[in-house]
Amino acid sequence: MLGSDFLQLDLADVRLGTRADALTATIRRAVADGSLPVGTRLPATRVLAAELGCARGTVTEVYRRLTEEGLLTARRGAGTHIATRPPHPVASRTPRAREPVGTSHVRSATGDTRSGRIRPATPDREPVDLASGVPDLAAFPRAAWLRAERAVLTAATARDLGYAPPAGALALRTELSGWLARSRAVNVSPDQIVVTGGVTGALSLLAQVLRAEGHTTLGVENPGANGNRRILEHWMPGLSPVPVDDEGLVVEALGEDVRAVVVTPAHQYPTGVVLSPARRRALVDWVRHGDRVVIEDDYDAEYRYDRRPVHALHPLAPEHVAYTSSLSKTLAPALRLGWLIPPPRWLDRVVELRWATDLGSPALPQLTLAHLLRNGTVERHLRLMRTRHRNRRDAAVQALHRSMPGLTVGGIAAGLHLVVLLPPGTDDVRVTADARDLGVLVQPLSSHYLVDPRPGLVLSYAAHHPATLHEAIGRLAQAVPSR
Repeated sequence: MLGSDFLQLDLADVRLGTRADALTATIRRAVADGSLPVGTRLPATRVLAAELGCARGTVTEVYRRLTEEGLLTARRGAGTHIATRPPHPVASRTPRAREPVGTSHVRSATGDTRSGRIRPATPDREPVDLASGVPDLAAFPRAAWLRAERAVLTAATARDLGYAPPAGALALRTELSGWLARSRAVNVSPDQIVVTGGVTGALSLLAQVLRAEGHTTLGVENPGANGNRRILEHWMPGLSPVPVDDEGLVVEALGEDVRAVVVTPAHQYPTGVVLSPARRRALVDWVRHGDRVVIEDDYDAEYRYDRRPVHALHPLAPEHVAYTSSLSKTLAPALRLGWLIPPPRWLDRVVELRWATDLGSPALPQLTLAHLLRNGTVERHLRLMRTRHRNRRDAAVQALHRSMPGLTVGGIAAGLHLVVLLPPGTDDVRVTADARDLGVLVQPLSSHYLVDPRPGLVLSYAAHHPATLHEAIGRLAQAVPSR
């Protein structure tokens, strides 16, 4: 068993609050370059912490992160060992010496606020990406996924290795049926579920059905997710913006020519508001009159911090609501696995379109996901991520109140992002460009509007350590005009 000499790391030179990041990166790099061969036994957490002069909890956190990445494996009585090498080389980075409070061990840009000049990000550092709405992908349960894959392949029959039904592998649809009933109060049979290529795939299928039925206009939230809007614009002749206020979609603003609308009732993107009970009732009344459809994008429903769970809209009008969601925010966007529960009258047509598009999603990832749902891994992972993301949410809010006092911060109670409202007349596109020069990527709120844009910033915090968030938001504040 090794001592700490192999690390060549002096944590005394690493700023408090960032030591777990530094130690994680150092071990990961040593595994990647072969300094720590597969099979090497690492020191016990107590031993390594004593040798490095840090808290045992720091080493425990590092081992936990690397185990979730699949790089380490731990067995009671056998210790912690290197399990595999990273799939890609890890760039060499030496931890910086301790810096004064207010600076950062990962600084990628500086700003001269007194002169009003912004100095560009240094070329050797990647910008801090607060624009991409992803969960903490470093925590993806790699080891559990690999174990599930092995279990699936060990038990797979010749039939399992053939073509899955276009609607999706029955094993996954069965597990999703139970998962949706437990987590979202959506009670449907496996036969009513269609596995899709994420929510994007579901929206593409639904838009094609709508157009085939003669729908020429689709209502969309204003503001609403820019990415979804671009997909829908590809398929639909016209999109009709429907305003969103503090109670969610303004149902009475739906135009006479709109017979279908896309809504995010559990956590509206990007404002973060919840569709109020009164608006839910109004939307259900609206959809039950005439040949109308509500497309429910159950966005970010898994992550809630300061409010009670909000049930899905689908159970209130299952004959008229098309329900869709995915695991992009629960596990990882790379899986490209989502699901759709179309209105019963559309089910056969949706399945036929799924077949005609690409015969359906790959079978083995579906079977692996079914295994993880069955053994409780997904639910345990979600509980872990709620705690981690809440801590990062708290850090982001604290940093915003400290660095940009007086600005309104919304979307706090749930989800993986925040919205910072800027004063009327602010050019938020210019602000995001200046922030990029400072080494911080954010989205302009105005980009999510079809009409009547309001200036602001959309910040996704889930992928970053609290120390990184404090430092990045401090730099972002330099790009925001004086308030």
